[in-house]
Amino acid sequence: PTDLDLTVRVLLYTLIFVLSVCGNALVVAVLLLNRRLRTVTNSFLLSLALSDLMLALCCMPFTLVPNLMGTFVFGEAVCKLMAYLMGISVSVSTFSLVAIAIERYSAICNPLQSRVWQTRSHACRVIASTWLFSALLMLPYAVYSTTRAMPTHGARPPISQCTHDWPSEHVRQAWYILLLLVLFFIPGVVMIVAYGLISRELYRGIRFELDIKGEAAAQHNGSRELAPACDEGDGCYLQLSRPGGALELRALGVAGAQQDRARINSSEAKLVAKRRVIRMLVVIVAMFFLCWLPIFTANTWRAFAPRAAQRALSGTPISFIHLLSYTSACANPLIYCFMNRRFR
Repeated sequence: PTDLDLTVRVLLYTLIFVLSVCGNALVVAVLLLNRRLRTVTNSFLLSLALSDLMLALCCMPFTLVPNLMGTFVFGEAVCKLMAYLMGISVSVSTFSLVAIAIERYSAICNPLQSRVWQTRSHACRVIASTWLFSALLMLPYAVYSTTRAMPTHGARPPISQCTHDWPSEHVRQAWYILLLLVLFFIPGVVMIVAYGLISRELYRGIRFELDIKGEAAAQHNGSRELAPACDEGDGCYLQLSRPGGALELRALGVAGAQQDRARINSSEAKLVAKRRVIRMLVVIVAMFFLCWLPIFTANTWRAFAPRAAQRALSGTPISFIHLLSYTSACANPLIYCFMNRRFR
């Protein structure tokens, strides 16, 4: 790689690493120290922050350094541990995003039924199951990860590479197809469906609020049009000989107008909040696919066409693909926590 490639790569990796560690550590500290934030959703956010923090601390440095040095210098034990922890963190992070999507769908679209089972104890059981399942799912990484000496041309010493020594090509292909389905395709479909149904429910609420706003405006305009008719004839209940009654009626009119304005302002605030939630849901789904689609595509390609994938992806391309997947570790705190006014 050129000096420019190295400089850009180091700067980007350093930036993502610092943002990921600081952001997720801050999320963990706030959620653990603030009792008012210990809710069901925040329990899943705490698990998400811990998995992202593990991804940043245990994986990013051990990915960047071998890419810069051209060889893996940490030994076979670190190779196995790094691959295993990376798999667990990615798995827990993905399952946490799915759990948050399902929890939000239940709370918004089925609020009465969700109150029965949406408790912190239930959330803790789901989180524990997520970590246990991820630890079991990623055991093949701990078993088959190893360092391999790659021959070089000339008098240079062989290059060490942290790779996976699968029993056969069919096993390797089946493994990456399994990961593609379990950690990308199925979670992506679940998130799209859940957030799509949430957006539809919020859109219905927006339509309802707009209808109420229109009816309130029509009633307000109608009352303004009927008011002058009282000065003209016998359809009026207000007599000039009773100034106290006139003041009372005027006060009632002012109070009613203030209530209408407050109702309209509240309705507009709800509309703005619902539109903001819909935009955030779109950002969540877009970021998930943007961060993880390239790496899962590259892994599947390398499983079925290793030579072509190696020629196309080695060096700078695969480094930036890994970097893009690591971006999720610093994007998740921004999307799920720091965009929340109560959390800030």
